[in-house]
Amino acid sequence: MATMRDVARRAGVSPMTVSNVVNGHENVRPETRARVLAAITELGYRMNTAARGLRRGRSGIIAIAVSTVASPYEGMISAALAEQVARAGYDPVIELTGHRRAGELDAITHSLLRDHDGLILHSAHLDEHDLPLLRGRHPVVVLSEREYDEGFDQVLLSNVDGARAATTHLLDAGCTRPGMIGGRSTPQGHEDVLSVRAQGYRRALEDRALPLVPSAVLPAPYTFAGGAAAAHELLEEHPRTDGIFCATDVLAVGALRALHERGLRVPEDVKVIGFDGLDLGRYSTPSLSSVVPDHAALARVPVELLLTRLRGERLAEDHRREVIAFRLEERESTRR
Repeated sequence: MATMRDVARRAGVSPMTVSNVVNGHENVRPETRARVLAAITELGYRMNTAARGLRRGRSGIIAIAVSTVASPYEGMISAALAEQVARAGYDPVIELTGHRRAGELDAITHSLLRDHDGLILHSAHLDEHDLPLLRGRHPVVVLSEREYDEGFDQVLLSNVDGARAATTHLLDAGCTRPGMIGGRSTPQGHEDVLSVRAQGYRRALEDRALPLVPSAVLPAPYTFAGGAAAAHELLEEHPRTDGIFCATDVLAVGALRALHERGLRVPEDVKVIGFDGLDLGRYSTPSLSSVVPDHAALARVPVELLLTRLRGERLAEDHRREVIAFRLEERESTRR
């Protein structure tokens, strides 16, 4: 059985560094953390399992790793995933990655070392160099904002198509100068939700032979305050903006507040549409149009993929990529 010293030798680090990675300390560089995790995976290093796990041969635990449970969207998805895991007879454990690549690497490490039966990882920050860590024997399903190469099970939102549909809806509603909040018009390193939803916005403009104005696509923290601040900035730079596609419903609700503060009417002066289909959009004033992913499938499909893996119903090389469907729900914020 591999020891911590074996892992240290394979990774070219000290045993203390391995210990820091195993225990989730933050004073380890992401590159070093990834190297240690790769060694752990190659050598099959494990911590001591609980007595229950030794008796059953499994821990009975499935980990769910998300950035935070404080945001309305991730809180909703975390709760729905945990409910599905519990229904399957497993104990769900929530791990918070804190919107950090190191946090996502830690989640993989902890799931391996604690002998969790499997891991559902909402990934926004892993890059191509990290992908081999997901292709080991440990069952992992990745909820991702972008498509990765084959080699592990993935569940994807229809980010590009959904953003394209939202922007097209604004154009069909009569908008001629729509902007975007929560996007990035130019690539910056690896793809993430900012860039992939901006792709859909751009494609909708191209469909109508409309120019992309980079300064009308604003990144923003995915918070209510971030949406409000970005909407103010957008209207200062482009006062004739008549439609706003917001990359999340939270941003859109913040934008609604900013438009109210500026004395602009929604939808008469500016139309607003969000993405995520959160219940809060039903109760905003005006109610919020939104791209609504199939929330039930988003919770069910990752668990089903993990269970078929745990039950041995698929060959090791049989990896699946599932794309979650969506619908566009028109409410008061975009009505003519």
